[in-house]
Amino acid sequence: MAKNKYAIDPAFVKEIQQLKTLKDIIVYGTKKGQDNLQFVFLDKDKKEDRRSFNQTWDEITALGTYYYLHGITAGKKIAIIAENSYEWIVAYYSGLIGDVIVVPMDIKLTDEELVSQLVRCECDGLVYTDKTAHVVDAVKADSANKISLYVNVADFPACKEEGRAALKAGDTRCVDAEVKPEDLACVVYTSGTTGLSKGVMLTHKNVTSDVVASCTINKGEHAIGFLPLNHTFCWVGALFSGYLLAEWGYICDNLKDIQKDMQKYHPQNFSAVPLVVNTMYDKIWRTARKTGKEDALKKGLKISKVMLKLGIDVRRKLFKTIIDNLGGELEFIIVGGANLDPKYENGMNDFGIQIINGYGLTECSPAVTVNRRDDYKIGSVGKPIPCCEIKIVDPDEFGAGEVYVKGDNVMKGYYNDPEATAAVFDGEWFKTGDYGRIDEDGFLFFVGRKKNLIVLTNGKNVSPEEIEDKLICIDYVNEVLVYQENDAITAEFFLNEEEYPDARDRLKDDVQKINETLPQFKRVTRRKIRDDEFPKTTTLKIVRDRSAYESK
Repeated sequence: MAKNKYAIDPAFVKEIQQLKTLKDIIVYGTKKGQDNLQFVFLDKDKKEDRRSFNQTWDEITALGTYYYLHGITAGKKIAIIAENSYEWIVAYYSGLIGDVIVVPMDIKLTDEELVSQLVRCECDGLVYTDKTAHVVDAVKADSANKISLYVNVADFPACKEEGRAALKAGDTRCVDAEVKPEDLACVVYTSGTTGLSKGVMLTHKNVTSDVVASCTINKGEHAIGFLPLNHTFCWVGALFSGYLLAEWGYICDNLKDIQKDMQKYHPQNFSAVPLVVNTMYDKIWRTARKTGKEDALKKGLKISKVMLKLGIDVRRKLFKTIIDNLGGELEFIIVGGANLDPKYENGMNDFGIQIINGYGLTECSPAVTVNRRDDYKIGSVGKPIPCCEIKIVDPDEFGAGEVYVKGDNVMKGYYNDPEATAAVFDGEWFKTGDYGRIDEDGFLFFVGRKKNLIVLTNGKNVSPEEIEDKLICIDYVNEVLVYQENDAITAEFFLNEEEYPDARDRLKDDVQKINETLPQFKRVTRRKIRDDEFPKTTTLKIVRDRSAYESK
C-alpha cells in the first residue's frame, strides 16, 4: 500500500495532545524551535527583520514581566488595539504566559465602539500604537474606564529592557505563573451587527483544544499571514499552530503587497477568507485574457483532467507559471470565515492548489469542521475536528437544520451577559445560528445563517446564500446579495462591466438559466444592479443590512 504523504506522525499527535494551555503550547514550541526561524516581518522603517523561537521567548518574557511590574498580573485584562505586526504578537503572547486575559480588538471599529468594549470588559491595561492613539484619548474621557496602564508599541524596547532587568534580578512571577486549562485566556468581541457586540470568553482549554485538534489532522510548513491578528481564525491558522509545527511565517502588514510578498517568501500554505481566493482565481483568468493566453489555459485544463483520469497528475507542471506567480511552493489554502463557492474551490484545485475549506465561529475557538488534505469533498466544510461533535436540529425535508456544537472548544459564555449566554446553549450544546446538513459520510454542508433565512408567505424557507452560490458563478458577476423584498426573492448585483461591457444586457437571460435549475419557490424574481461594491464588514463579508447598501 502506498504511503499517505499527508498522514500525521502518531508520536507527534500523542505528544501535542498532552498540552492543555496556550502557555504549554508556547513553551513547547520554543523548546522545539529554539534558534530556528519563527517570524519574518518588516520593521517600522520597512526593512526586513527576523526572530527565532528563542528570541521571541526572550521578548515575551521581558514584556510579560513589565506587565507584572505595572500591576497587570494574573487574572487582569489587557486589550490590544494595533495594526498587524510582530509587536502585536509579542503583546499577545506576553499576556498569555502570565495568565493575563487578553482582549484583542478590531482597529476598524469606531472610537465609540472600541471605548464601549473596553469599558464593558473592564480592561486594566491597553496596548496601542501611534495610529490608534485617538482611542486612548476617547477612553480616558469615559468616567467608567478603569484602565491603569497604557503602553504604546513604540515604547516596547524600553518596556522590555525594564522587564529583562527585573527578570535578571529574580522577578519570575510572569514566567512562573501557573496557567490552568479553565483559566480565561481571551475575551473576543463579536461583530455586533445587531445591538451591542458581545464579549466571547475563551479559556485556555478552549483555544488549545482547537489548535491541537487542527494540527492532528492537517500539517503545514512555512506560511504567510495576513488575516487580522485579532481574529480567532488567525490564531489556529498561524499564531499557535506555528509553535506546534515549529514552522516560520512571514507577517504581511499590507494586503496590497501580498503577491510580491508571496513571490519573495514562497509560502507552502496560508489561511484566508473566501474573498481572497475568489480575487486570486479571477485575476488568473483576467490575466490570461489580457495576455491572449485564455485558449491555451483552457486547453491545458482539458489535458490535465484527462491525465488525472489516467492517474497522472501534471497540474503543477502544466500551470507552473500560475504557481510561480504565487511564490512557486504554494500547495494549499485554508479557507474559512464565510461561504466559499465551489467554483473557486474546483478552479484552484484544477491548477494544483488545494483549497481546504472549513467552518467555525468565534464562540468555538473558532474551528468546528474542516476538510482534510486526504479526506475532503468539494462544496463541503469538512468533518468535525477531533475536539468537538456536531448535530443537526429540526432538519427540513432536505436534511438541513440548525447546527449544534459540543466540545472542549466551545466558549465559556459571553462576558457579563448571562441572558445572552443562556440563549445560545441547549444543555451542553451550543446553538450556532447556522443552517447546514450532514451527508452520509459525515461531511457538513453549510446552507446559510438562520437570521438570514427568507420566509415566504407560502411558508417556504429559502437560504439566500444557497442562491448566491449559484449566481456568483456567472462570469461577469463580481458580487451578489439575495434578499426578500415584498415577498419576492431579489438579487442585487455588482458586475464586472469593464471586461464584460454587455453584462447588463446578458444578466436577465443568465439568471433565468439558473432559475430553471431551482425549485419554483427559490427562483429570483427581481434583479437590481448597483454601480459600486457592496460595503464590507471588517472580516470582508458583505454587509447584509440593506440600509447600508441601497442602490444608487
